[in-house]
Amino acid sequence: MTDPLAPSVGWGVLHLFCKLPEAPASATSARCDTEAVVQATKDAQADGVQVVTVAILGHKADLCVMALGPDLWRLRRLQADLQAAGLVVVHSYVSLTEVSEYAAGVPDEMKQKRLYPQLPPEGMTAFCFYPMSKRRSDVEGANWFALPFEERKELMYGHGAAGRKFAGRIVQVITGSTGIDDWEWGVTLFGVHPDDLKECVYTMRFDEGSARFAEFGPFLTGMVAPVEDVLAQIAPGA
Repeated sequence: MTDPLAPSVGWGVLHLFCKLPEAPASATSARCDTEAVVQATKDAQADGVQVVTVAILGHKADLCVMALGPDLWRLRRLQADLQAAGLVVVHSYVSLTEVSEYAAGVPDEMKQKRLYPQLPPEGMTAFCFYPMSKRRSDVEGANWFALPFEERKELMYGHGAAGRKFAGRIVQVITGSTGIDDWEWGVTLFGVHPDDLKECVYTMRFDEGSARFAEFGPFLTGMVAPVEDVLAQIAPGA
């Protein structure tokens, strides 16, 4: 057995965006084994991994498996088990839960919720994920990392205030990925209604911290449900 690899604080976070395998109708060996997907998910949950399954809308993927846990090797085994079951990973994102340097003064209870979130939030089945980074351009002073800390902190406070307007409608899970994946943060949103996601992102783009400094990656959207329900919708008859 490989020794566990864990962050010193918080959890590892793995987003896997998968498609069902493409194969001729007669090639049953290439079909997805949905029972094995369910078993892989349940086994991970039994080992203390939180697993959120999402039916993805659009061509980018069929489903998302979001997994959070302390041992990166266990997250990797979940990935291997899902691939062995026939799912094809077409996009992924790796990050860590964190407490931002700008939130060092928040109450311990809030820190714990950011480091160890309990997902998915009850009643919030609308889902969206996107990666983002801060600009490092010197054009028009749009280099986030050249700003003094206090100015960055003030901008982030305003950004957070814009997000707090959606309390009760949106839960944001912002995870850090600098040096771990291609972008600097992964943003996972859970909403009561799909238009809550749209309104939240649209509103926050007018915040100065986003308008001047934010770069966004691709958006992936879907509906949260238990793994059996997701598979019944995306792979009927499998």
